[in-house]
Amino acid sequence: MRLGFIGTGVITEAVVTGLLAAEVDVTAIRVTERNRTISARLAAASDKVKVCANAQAVIDGSDLVFLAVRPQDAQAVLSPLRFAEGQHVCSLIATVTHEVLQDWIGTPVHLFRAIPLPSVAHHRGVTVLFPQDPVGEAMFGPLGTVVSARTVEEFDAFAAASAVMGTYFGVLGAAADWMQSNGIGQVDAQRYLSGVFSGLSHTTMEDRDKPYETLREEHSTPAGLNAQLFEVFANAGGPEALKAGLDSVMQRLSNARKESGGKAE
Repeated sequence: MRLGFIGTGVITEAVVTGLLAAEVDVTAIRVTERNRTISARLAAASDKVKVCANAQAVIDGSDLVFLAVRPQDAQAVLSPLRFAEGQHVCSLIATVTHEVLQDWIGTPVHLFRAIPLPSVAHHRGVTVLFPQDPVGEAMFGPLGTVVSARTVEEFDAFAAASAVMGTYFGVLGAAADWMQSNGIGQVDAQRYLSGVFSGLSHTTMEDRDKPYETLREEHSTPAGLNAQLFEVFANAGGPEALKAGLDSVMQRLSNARKESGGKAE
């Protein structure tokens, strides 16, 4: 299969990097040169990757086209382009619905949306698709786990939950800052925290069917240090603040769908 990427940001680089290292039936990968640093790096990584001068050349030479431009740029980029009827198109554009994308594309295409995470580059990603699509599963399956949302509301919930990534690194950053204020160097603080959370991530993968509340209790001796920190965190409104943030992201996604006239698909 010939793949094309319109937009060459972090996610495009992660997906292409993962595909190049996976056993997938990909004969050619075309990318736009919007980000010349990333596109040049991808082209240097494999003879399969070709940098195209414009997005139309990517579409014309691809069986599956990935849309990976910023939401605010999407209409201006996509509307002038000509897609082939029945062409497979995967949108990686957050907040832009099927209806809006199809309107901008114009030509009837096989359209599905996906939320790949940067870890697909190392085949450790979890990618959500909507709707379920065999072509999408064939591409993202080798890059980690694939989950297909049953409704657009489910897809939005997965998308909202993935927004926790920034908060995750924000929490680590706050902990690292606190360690530095107590005399520990930045490098040592980050190495320590990375090791701790890497181990915890491994635990969650091995015990993925075990509720997080159970894991928290198993990692917290009654009246111990872990229990004390979580109690302070909870009393300060930490869990509720996180849920409020998730609600706000979910509302944003829902509003985008309503504004486009989209309903449950």
